[in-house]
Amino acid sequence: MRPALAVAFLLAAAFPAWAAEPAKDQASPSTPAAPAQAAPEPLVPEAAPAVTEPPVGQQEPDALRFGKPRITIVKPIANPLPQPATTTEPPADTVDPSRFGARQPDAAYGAFQRGLYKTAYNLALVRARNGDPAAQTLVAEILSRGLGVRLDPAEAAKWYQRAAERGVPEAQFQYALMLIDGTYVKKDRKEAHALMQAAAEAGNTLAQFNFAQLLVEEDSGDAGLARAAPYYERAAEAGLPDAQYAMAQFYANGVGGKARDDVKARKLLVEAARQNYDTAQIDLAQWLIDGRGGKRDLKAGFQWMKLAADGGNVAAQNRLAKLYWGGIGVEPDLTLAAAWYIVARRAGLIDNQMEDFMGGLTEEETRLALQKANRLR
Repeated sequence: MRPALAVAFLLAAAFPAWAAEPAKDQASPSTPAAPAQAAPEPLVPEAAPAVTEPPVGQQEPDALRFGKPRITIVKPIANPLPQPATTTEPPADTVDPSRFGARQPDAAYGAFQRGLYKTAYNLALVRARNGDPAAQTLVAEILSRGLGVRLDPAEAAKWYQRAAERGVPEAQFQYALMLIDGTYVKKDRKEAHALMQAAAEAGNTLAQFNFAQLLVEEDSGDAGLARAAPYYERAAEAGLPDAQYAMAQFYANGVGGKARDDVKARKLLVEAARQNYDTAQIDLAQWLIDGRGGKRDLKAGFQWMKLAADGGNVAAQNRLAKLYWGGIGVEPDLTLAAAWYIVARRAGLIDNQMEDFMGGLTEEETRLALQKANRLR
């Protein structure tokens, strides 16, 4: 298994209100921000009336990114925290050989692109043993993913190290992750920091995001956030939704040398949400409902919350239940409200407010809700 960045870095020291969301999800309303000019939005119908809390209450990512984070229960912007990027690889036929430091055309990379992994490995291994850093990176990639050969992360680490020493940014990034993880090589945070920075400076988007994460872990105060901000920004500009979400937090809270700007924050949430970043979808939904950073739009807020809930985000499922209960952006539907809360509760989330709601249902209403919950998941 390819190593991922080992720690989900917390900013609680700098922002006490930003603690990780507990299993109990109260879905408190966000404090409305000062009026700002509306930002362009997806799914924006006509302006909606003011809203109160319920009665109780895709553009594909760049292939270099390697996938999307799957952290599910994270409170909206009142509790912001950028999560580390994952390293799940894209299909081989979407990978540009330049990622490994190779120039096209190349027989080994051609075989790799066509799914002839064993052939690619055999061709690259000869050159790797002769000191070709691009071939070393490709060999490491194949070994680390077990493509046509036996999965061997420890051997992959050796080839990544050699290529990293020769300055291949992808190898620097991957070997830095291994040094942080410490499973297949000895942990070395200092060397990981240096390699991650080198890869970030060379333009590796994932390295930029993860180096920013390292900087925040080392100093969660405003000075550390200010040092991290340029790397988050570069990764966000390259289209990484993790970084777009992180920068939304910077602007939403006015930290890291950034003035508070809810309009910019909302635009960044839109960009991340459109890439199916579920935490951004939850935050964007709440901002649309609250009218923060732009005009209020209850229907659009409901749609984004439902998208996150349909994707399996447990917090979104609970909040969607409350939207159905209160008829916010949708016609009230107590059965669907109960059904979505049942789905969230089965995943381990307990909300006292929703427990009280469930206790008020009739036996028949509960039976119907259970039937719908079984069809939802």
